[in-house]
Amino acid sequence: MAKDSASEADRPELRVLRKDEWGIWYDTLIRAFGGVAESAEERELWDSLTEVDRSIGVWEGDACVGTAGVFSFRLTVPGGASVPAAGVTMVSVAATHRRRGVLRSMMRRQLDDVREWGWPLAVLTASEPEIYGRFGYGVGTFQTSVEIDTTRVRLSVPPGTDDVRLRYAVPADVLDVCEAVYARKVADRPGMLARQPGWERLGVLDPESDRDGASPLQCVLAERGGEVVGYARFHVKPEWDGNGPKGAVNLRDVQALDPVAQAALWQFLFGIDLTSTVTARARPVDEAWQYQVSDIRRCAVRVRDGLHVRLVDVGAALGARTYQAPVDVVFEVEDAFCPWNTGRWRLSGDAKGASCERTTDAADLSLSVRELGAAYLGGVSLAALGAAGRVREVRQGALAEASVGFASAVAPWLPHGF
Repeated sequence: MAKDSASEADRPELRVLRKDEWGIWYDTLIRAFGGVAESAEERELWDSLTEVDRSIGVWEGDACVGTAGVFSFRLTVPGGASVPAAGVTMVSVAATHRRRGVLRSMMRRQLDDVREWGWPLAVLTASEPEIYGRFGYGVGTFQTSVEIDTTRVRLSVPPGTDDVRLRYAVPADVLDVCEAVYARKVADRPGMLARQPGWERLGVLDPESDRDGASPLQCVLAERGGEVVGYARFHVKPEWDGNGPKGAVNLRDVQALDPVAQAALWQFLFGIDLTSTVTARARPVDEAWQYQVSDIRRCAVRVRDGLHVRLVDVGAALGARTYQAPVDVVFEVEDAFCPWNTGRWRLSGDAKGASCERTTDAADLSLSVRELGAAYLGGVSLAALGAAGRVREVRQGALAEASVGFASAVAPWLPHGF
């Protein structure tokens, strides 16, 4: 009997995290991502942001062998609505417990919980993109990384750029005004997150261990008529060789309320003394500077996946956004992991609003929930997915109709990781 009881006690248990377990739980996550300790500043920030009651762990006795969390986000969708979304985060499985169903059990529990909370969407950024497709996530946004040779590339900026006043400021001292600029931009682009209190600190997190020889975080404000209309946060990494200076400007973030202020900030970044390169990561794929440069080839643009999107409630999710052209289409949806979505849904909508309800009508398009997630924010074309064999057209013309309606005038973009 004692042996049986011990076996029962050692059986993996999946449960909601307790606050006093956060340190062990987080250490499990850090070890799974290589075991390099974070700075005290970074660890404290994630401790404060973790929503313990929405986080889960898998335990064997006192040992944590799996972690997963959710942040309570509001995500901008096409049309500008801010929709509740579960920001899936801090997912890890101990190397000793791979291929035992630990990840699947956590994904199952998470999506069941999100459905119970009444949230139509779950989103994540993937360390390994191949993992999450089997759970119904599709790549919904892309992002660019660039390395611009500013000794060879020039900007052609719009009239009025020289009227924008730029001034340096201590990043932490101007956090409120920068957040006000960001907040005014959130509704303009699908994929952006309405930041909750505390999240503004992520933008000025600046542990020395992450600088790789660069300066502490710097900030420049753009002003017009006494109003802050934009900001840029960046590091400068000095470097010299036998020919002279060749430092780099490493951009962390830039936001502006209008094209002129945006151009003024990029022009400033291009012209910082003793530098020859501007590098940036995770920028929008349609960012304006790309159409202002003299030579795009010398900008070394690379594209990679950004936000992975999962429709937890197909009807509520599709009804929450608008469509840039009228759509009236019946989807035959397959969703093996969340079978409550499986079946036919009629989507009717336009630029003013939409509804999506169960139907017995004949299908126009057949696809899985993964493809709906990819197309949801308007950055991935349903027609392109059809050309890849991922969407099947049942009614002729339905694919083109839906593709035009789903598209977004601006590329969706996730402004920061989580």
